[in-house]
Amino acid sequence: MAESELETLSPFELSLYLERQIDPHQGLPLLNAGRGNPNWTAPTPRDAFFLLGQFAVQETLRSTPQLTARQIQPSAQRAARFATFLAAHAGPGATFLKTVSEAPEDQLGEPFAVWLTQACDAIIGDNYPAPVRCLPVAEQPLKAYLSRELFQSRPLAFDVFPTEGGTAGICYLFDTLMHTGLLDAGDRIALFLPTFAPYLELPKLPHYHFDVVKIRAHQVQEAGGRTSYWYADEELAKLRDPRVKAAFIVNPSNPTANALAPATLKTLQQLVAGPRPDLMILSDDVYGTFVPQFLSVFAALPHNTALLYSFSKYFGATGWRVGALAVAKDNIFDELIAKLPSDVKTRVDARYASVTTDPDDLGFIDRLVADSRDIALNHAAGLSGPQQVMSALFALYGMATEGQAYKREVINICRTREKQLLAVMGLAQPLPALDTAYYCDIDLLKWITTRYGTAFAKYVQKRWTVTKLLVALAKQQHVMLLKTSAFGSSPWAVRVSLANLATSQYEEIGTRLITLMDGIQADWQKEALA
Repeated sequence: MAESELETLSPFELSLYLERQIDPHQGLPLLNAGRGNPNWTAPTPRDAFFLLGQFAVQETLRSTPQLTARQIQPSAQRAARFATFLAAHAGPGATFLKTVSEAPEDQLGEPFAVWLTQACDAIIGDNYPAPVRCLPVAEQPLKAYLSRELFQSRPLAFDVFPTEGGTAGICYLFDTLMHTGLLDAGDRIALFLPTFAPYLELPKLPHYHFDVVKIRAHQVQEAGGRTSYWYADEELAKLRDPRVKAAFIVNPSNPTANALAPATLKTLQQLVAGPRPDLMILSDDVYGTFVPQFLSVFAALPHNTALLYSFSKYFGATGWRVGALAVAKDNIFDELIAKLPSDVKTRVDARYASVTTDPDDLGFIDRLVADSRDIALNHAAGLSGPQQVMSALFALYGMATEGQAYKREVINICRTREKQLLAVMGLAQPLPALDTAYYCDIDLLKWITTRYGTAFAKYVQKRWTVTKLLVALAKQQHVMLLKTSAFGSSPWAVRVSLANLATSQYEEIGTRLITLMDGIQADWQKEALA
């Protein structure tokens, strides 16, 4: 592929192309820090899931030793049988399930015996999800988990909709905002940058074609030399424009791995309380659990915010496809739908006519559910029962004592890797209070200027591009990183995933990057002497 063609590839497509060019059996071992798939898993909730599944199968076979087993039915003795089953299957999963059996109703939503029957029915997967939005077995565990981990236990009334991972949630939000008339093609929206690249790509699609206002963060040096990313007041002031209908925020950010500062949350609250009470906010909080004292925009502005969360990164569960959308019971989306112009409201009401005879009573979150199945299949909507049980177990584990120890361990893994990489490259460490340490966003031109001097940096800027450097790094040093201009980062920035390689390999990434640049500098010096 020609150099000019490589420049046009998206970050992920370039990474896939380079991976195909490398022979892993020749030269240095391949270190692919481009993709963000974590290399840890949470064994205890998974062990619990499969144990619960075994028990549920046994329950279907009671009194019917045939190939066509019975469905799960209520049973007054099920909880006692479950206790006996756990005693016979000692291990971390059984210990955790015993903890679940003792969990308070504010985590389970109902007495354990009732929850257990619902969990057995859902994990067998023989019934359509009902209610379609969220099964009772998952609803309260999800709410309790989100409240504790993302909302600092603030008393918020909200609904949840489990989705097929965070990616499905993103698509559902964009589509329902359009279907409900809250956004129209060509409308003005704001994106907080840097952000996950698809948030920049989706608005360009022909059926959206949004007019995007970019609100850019800039890196600042905190006391003690630590770094973080802040949104200046003049950037946030762009939200005062009444033509900006919605703001999309990835918090903590990707690839800069930085949570919104308290001052930014306060400014957003002031904007909504003052000139922009109608502003819709969509907050993607997938990385929130990697920040010890994280506070979501949803917790600060529940009325105006729709929340997206996924278990994928935190629990090493990208293959499970389990996430959730949350919307406050009292929310701006329902208010704005009620205030739609009559012609738009008539069109919107007609869309949902097969779901309800009174569209005014159909909440925004239920419209998300219906739209996820193109209305006509709303009766068969909802995340699969087994996936909802896995979500519930992840949530309950996250709140358990062992789950909190798991959190500390995961955070320590990421931060240890980050320290090793940045130390060998001579870069400042981020401010811990706002840092997920899931990614590093490194401005190569700044780093080259600091390490090698201005003259060499100008030479690199003239003769090289980030794409060319990444190609050379992959082919010569067998290291793969992701360019992040498509995320709204600096044109010379690259993303290093701190999640998917062995901890000992991150120092090696820095060493190989230095080796590449030392070689380029040596060639430059020879050229200058020629």
